[in-house]
Amino acid sequence: MGALLDWDQRLFTRVASAHVPGADPALRRLSHVANHGRLWLGTAAGIGLAGGPAGRRAALRGLGSLALASFTVNTLVKWSARRPRPLLEGVPAIRQLARQPHTTSFPSGHSASAAAFATAVALESTRYGILVVPMAAAVAFSRVYVGVHYPGDVLAGVAIGAGAAALTCRWWPPRRVVPERERPAAGAPALPLGKGLVVIVDGPAAAGVPGAPAHARRLRALLPEAEVIERGPDDDFAELLGAAADRAVETGGALGVCGSDAGLGAVARAAAGRGLALAVFPGGTADRFARDVGVADFEDTSVAVARGEAVSVDIGVARSGTGEDTEDTWFLNEFSIGPYPELARLRERLERLERRWSGVPAAAAALVRVLGAARPVELNVNGRPRSLWLLLAGNGHYVPEGFAPAFRPRLDDDLLDVRLVDAGHRLARTRVVAAAVLGTLEHSRVYEAERVPWVELDGILGADAPAFDGEPRPGAAGLRLEKEYRALVVYRPARARDETVQEASRAFVRPVTREG
Repeated sequence: MGALLDWDQRLFTRVASAHVPGADPALRRLSHVANHGRLWLGTAAGIGLAGGPAGRRAALRGLGSLALASFTVNTLVKWSARRPRPLLEGVPAIRQLARQPHTTSFPSGHSASAAAFATAVALESTRYGILVVPMAAAVAFSRVYVGVHYPGDVLAGVAIGAGAAALTCRWWPPRRVVPERERPAAGAPALPLGKGLVVIVDGPAAAGVPGAPAHARRLRALLPEAEVIERGPDDDFAELLGAAADRAVETGGALGVCGSDAGLGAVARAAAGRGLALAVFPGGTADRFARDVGVADFEDTSVAVARGEAVSVDIGVARSGTGEDTEDTWFLNEFSIGPYPELARLRERLERLERRWSGVPAAAAALVRVLGAARPVELNVNGRPRSLWLLLAGNGHYVPEGFAPAFRPRLDDDLLDVRLVDAGHRLARTRVVAAAVLGTLEHSRVYEAERVPWVELDGILGADAPAFDGEPRPGAAGLRLEKEYRALVVYRPARARDETVQEASRAFVRPVTREG
């Protein structure tokens, strides 16, 4: 220990006696601006306002990590170490702060906050991380340069801050911007300017809500030779879909959809049944499938359609009946029994509309509200009698674990992600909410999760209609859930979004402004 303290003192002396041209006033001001996290609060506000959903996630994770690191340093570590501050004899007066800190030296709170914020931002967004990390490094170095911390204090603070950011991933795993690259490419026709593509604009128009006409105008501007069909409130969706799919087959083109995840399942089945590729334009209320495939906006899909770039994905199937009476219902996101659709909608409202919650906190708040009014469901799971509060079977493995599924890294794993909350345990609802908040669901006896190729459900009692992609539908008393492996071809850019949009949109897609 004596050798380490000796090294720490010598290194502090070397930094104090060093001179970096032009750095004296700049680093002193930077160190001052970082007081009480003001620098990071302002940075978080800027990233959140300018960065869209990814920027907001990065800002929220950064502030949460900063709070955790600051609490750890100021309430747990500083008052146990009680290391005195360095002497300022060798530090030039121009560098010294106007007001010297009075707390103990080890560890550096400024360094912990800087490292926590920068690490958290980088976990969510590499682009913003590249901007923030150098600023955080400068703040950490400034604490030694102005003479208020030893280098060992700074290194300990950086370690605590980075650890705090990493710890947040236990409750709120970072979302990958680009889905996994190893998905197999699939054959799909290239349709420059959308020639041969038939797109149904569904969802908002059918409900009489403004929005669908703007989507249709944007599609026509991006792909002027595509046939865009707007579903009206009185249109028969099945008839409209059948006619659109037949026209796509006649032209040798593809089928497209812009609307809710619920209507997407029917369009996907029509496309797969006729051997057509599917173009998904994210313009509905959820768009989870589009995001998980890897298309973030209309431009992504338009570029993929023009270039003929696509991937193969699985489809979830719920089969009822036997022999010639077998009936299949498809789902692209999830099948559920119990109040899961209400849970998902409430969580999304808390995250997107109220802006007060995110990740696990939003899921926990939704669980409390929904499970409080829920009724247990009696059924047999693979022949075993069960009493459940919730059952969810996802088409592919959702991340994170628990009942806050945010995204799927893959859509071609040939497995169902089955999760349930057992109602047969004492205080089951309270226990599952507590486990979700603490990040210990995998150890809870109330919660079960397994990835399986199939699952059989029968004797379903006390439940509302099963839900497919969030939409309740009358279901049989017995169902077999399984997968159709790589049954659907979906357009998705093969390369990183920025490259593709910049190059291909000029060559194959008519440019369009956001207003268009």
